Amino acid sequence: MKVLLYSGHLNWIYGSGVGRAIRHQKRALESAGIPYTTDPHDSYDVAHINTIFPSSLLLAKKAHRQGKTVVYHGHSTQEDFRNSFLFSNQLAPLFKKWISACYRTGDLILTPTPYSKSLLEGYGLGKPILDVSNGIDLSYFDRAQADGQRFRAQYNIAPQEKVIISVGLFLERKGILDFVEMAKRLPQYRFIWFGHTDLHTVPAAVRRAVRTDLPNLTFAGYVESDALRDAYAGCDLYWFPTHEETEGIVLLEALAMRAPTLIRAIPIYEGWLRDGVNIYKANSLDSFEQRIYDIVNHRVPDVTDAAYEVARERSIAAIGEQLRAAYETALQHHSARPVQTARASL
Repeated sequence: MKVLLYSGHLNWIYGSGVGRAIRHQKRALESAGIPYTTDPHDSYDVAHINTIFPSSLLLAKKAHRQGKTVVYHGHSTQEDFRNSFLFSNQLAPLFKKWISACYRTGDLILTPTPYSKSLLEGYGLGKPILDVSNGIDLSYFDRAQADGQRFRAQYNIAPQEKVIISVGLFLERKGILDFVEMAKRLPQYRFIWFGHTDLHTVPAAVRRAVRTDLPNLTFAGYVESDALRDAYAGCDLYWFPTHEETEGIVLLEALAMRAPTLIRAIPIYEGWLRDGVNIYKANSLDSFEQRIYDIVNHRVPDVTDAAYEVARERSIAAIGEQLRAAYETALQHHSARPVQTARASL
């Protein structure tokens, strides 16, 4: 069995969660010893498609005409498209129709969590859906390999100064408005946001937030993984105030790095992330403010070891074997379909 990992226009999404997921898939397949290619002109048995560009849909249809099996990865939903880019709320119903058309070309649909699986099942796609985590590379996101002091020195953070970080695109959905508001409420702490989005593509409220001038607020832009690993190790709190996700790879990174972590109490994290057990949760700005104060001042128990176990269960090695099983399931579903006559390539 040989797999085509296809992600059209990877340069457009390299710094996004989908870009991270694709890099994790490569390492997972290598860990499991599954041959793969990223060249659609190469030979393969299973096309694993990660993106929803027109070229991706065309590739899926071409693969079917050639008798190949298609696994479509459902990284996106209508729900997490909302409150993102300009006009995303108005376009959300059309977006749902488009991604549904893409996903239906799969003999099998993969998606990162039971929550996102439940959303896609509600779309009436008529295809089997499996949840497989995007995974986390524990050999890389290892606190012993990071240098938290290097991060603090780079951003001129005093030894006793408390620093709260977050990672994500400049999207309202990611909680960036709350992040800026909290920096205003807690001027005694440093707030640093890693990630970048072209401000021409986001609503005015987000543009104003990113342009906020506060001495304790920094928008550090996109940074490479080494710098981000140092930030996880050197921060006093990783705060992930997102309103909607299909998983959140950066959250898994923080858990793997044993960074004290605070998230919004949203449905996706019910069950596997438990408040006060392996994570801390809040909902409103007032409750976030109290939780931040309690965590950075060590007024609540340290649950980072339990959080690490959540990440360990989603290790790259474990995901590699889950992907193998998913591909085998997809091949079985494909073999049960009526045989189609192959036509000329696109």
